[in-house]
Amino acid sequence: MAHRPQRTFRRRQVDSSDSDGAEDPTAEAGTQKEQAAPGSSRRADGGSGAPESRRVDPSTDEEDGTLHSSESKDGQTSSSDSSSSLEERKFSSTVKIPDAAFIQAARRKRELARVQGDYIPLDVKHPSTISAVERDSEEDPESEPDDHEKRILFTPKPQTLRQRMAEETMSRNEETSESSQEEESHNIWEQQQMRKAVAGTEGRNRGLSHISDSPAVKKFDTSTSFPPVNLEIIKKQLNTRLTLLQETHRSHQREYDKYVEDIKSSKSTIQNLETSSDQAVNYKFYKGMKMYVENLIDCLNEKIIHIQEIESSMHALLLKQAMTLMKRRQDELKHESTYLQQLSRKAEVSTNGTLSVDENAQRILEEVESRRSQRRQARALAGNCSHQEGTSSDDELPAAEMTDFQKNHDDILQDHKKVFEDVNDDFCCIQNILLKFQEWREKFPDSYYDAFIGLYIPKLLNPVVRFQLIVWNPLKLSSMGLKQMSWFTSIEEFIDRGVEDTKKDTSSDKEILSTVINKTIIPRLTDFLEFIWDPLSTSQTTSLIAHCGVILEEHSTWKNEVSKSKQDLLKSIVSRMKKSVEDDVFIPLYPKSTVEDKTSAYSKFQERQFWSALKLFRNTLLWSSLLPDDTLKELALGKLLQRYLMVTLPNAIPGPDVVKKCSQIAACLPEMWFENPAMKTSIPQMESFIQFLLQSARDLSRSEFRNEVKEIILILVKIKALNQAESLLEENHLDDLKSLIKEV
Repeated sequence: MAHRPQRTFRRRQVDSSDSDGAEDPTAEAGTQKEQAAPGSSRRADGGSGAPESRRVDPSTDEEDGTLHSSESKDGQTSSSDSSSSLEERKFSSTVKIPDAAFIQAARRKRELARVQGDYIPLDVKHPSTISAVERDSEEDPESEPDDHEKRILFTPKPQTLRQRMAEETMSRNEETSESSQEEESHNIWEQQQMRKAVAGTEGRNRGLSHISDSPAVKKFDTSTSFPPVNLEIIKKQLNTRLTLLQETHRSHQREYDKYVEDIKSSKSTIQNLETSSDQAVNYKFYKGMKMYVENLIDCLNEKIIHIQEIESSMHALLLKQAMTLMKRRQDELKHESTYLQQLSRKAEVSTNGTLSVDENAQRILEEVESRRSQRRQARALAGNCSHQEGTSSDDELPAAEMTDFQKNHDDILQDHKKVFEDVNDDFCCIQNILLKFQEWREKFPDSYYDAFIGLYIPKLLNPVVRFQLIVWNPLKLSSMGLKQMSWFTSIEEFIDRGVEDTKKDTSSDKEILSTVINKTIIPRLTDFLEFIWDPLSTSQTTSLIAHCGVILEEHSTWKNEVSKSKQDLLKSIVSRMKKSVEDDVFIPLYPKSTVEDKTSAYSKFQERQFWSALKLFRNTLLWSSLLPDDTLKELALGKLLQRYLMVTLPNAIPGPDVVKKCSQIAACLPEMWFENPAMKTSIPQMESFIQFLLQSARDLSRSEFRNEVKEIILILVKIKALNQAESLLEENHLDDLKSLIKEV
């Protein structure tokens, strides 16, 4: 027996039953055939009609439905729908069809049962449900369903579009909480079930086309069994759906990122494994570098002792020479001043008209005069006629002392050459040392920068740099500049090549040169400034300024901030100049009557001391580019100008010599002090000098020194004493010089 598809029944109207039985006999016959069960006959229940006609009994329908149900449970199958149709026609031929009245009565009975039950259930009946229906039918024969109602439903009932949308929405909300694999499996299953349902529905529609064509059959609206659906609910469900999808997307994104990281890690591992063959070469390099650094440190630790000894010997030799010259100058000044004091008192005049001076002082004075005469002859041969007595450095040594100094200096140089005589160039040449570390930086930059080698290199280079600086004398103009030294250029090349690597932080390498200067050059230069430098020597001062300029301005990383080494260097400069002002400057005061004679010893001694102080004044102001302005003004203007120079000038006789001295003082002043175009008055420290110029101009105007007055006005304009210059022009009616003030 073939399994019949589930039949779909719709709710019928009670008032249309009569028309159904009267107008459509074909439908009655079709209905009768469907109610007839194969292999069984229906009993006539008796009624109005022919005696031989048989009535359809609900109990018979129940038995027939039960029989069909049991047959379907036993697994009996049919070959095809066509064979089932033939079998039905065979059995129906043996059954007599009841008359119309009987069919009408049975139909009305079924309609009453439907009305009492409100509607015929469309759900698939499980065995338990079917058994319950059978028990109810036994108790109430009138409520027994037809045989086609007891048939097993193999396909779900057709649903409305609203129902399918509601179920699909709810199913999606539930599916989002599951994993992606379960969701995909569920969707596949759902699609299969929907295809089966569509196929089953199409088959039933074809089998029951005659029922659907009946105008009396009306469809049942199942939407009344679901809650109302509006836009807000749909929007809320969509938002919930969107949130779940976003969470799922984020979860997938995290998994994707994890997979990407795993891929990168795998590639890195593969690359490391591929390059594992180079590990032996890398190990060999690191082992060789370790041995080289250890040998270099051992070598430098051994040689640093000799370097310090030679460095100390050279420093002691230069210090001895500087102290000798300084002591000689002070002794000569002391003895000459004492001689003139004795000469002025005229208290110890001997019978032959000479002063009673001890032999030692007499010998010193003769030596001084001998050196002066030699310098005059040298200047005359050179054609230098503008030289002033007192501006010479007077650093000539006797022949014996000069020979002894040169011999000691040569001995030190010989010891200096022997320090690294037995050492390979890779351990004493800065260029070769830096090439080793440059190779490390190029081959293995990660380990090089992680080890902070740039901070360690200055310590390694310190002994070698000190070794090269032993023969360097920054007090000589002929000495080699820092930029021309081999160690300086080698470090610069090393830094420049390291800057090309922009992937790493090369700040430690950039500071190698400044660290070497800060830790090695500045301490040595400070020793020269404190103990060997003579501030009265213009050549020494000029050479020191050049070297200090390179250190403090061009190659120091502390240009814009305060560093201890830089401050110590500047303090050494200021301290040494203060000491020179206190020890080397001495200008005696004599009566005008004594100094009027320019050929007298008093006048010559006073002139020499004035020009010597003026020379120190000039050398001090040469540091204007390096020292702070306040420090220079206090030292040069506050001490030298006001305490010494301005004390001597008022006692001088007004004339061209005084104007010349004032002009030399103004020429020493830095121009940057007077660059402000808004200045109408000079700096406060120049007030006494300005008053002296005004007084000298008035005195010279009465003596008809018109050119000297013009020179004084030019000096006032240069030092920005414009108000005083204008008043002086008006007093002397020098209208031709007013243009100078306007130009300023």
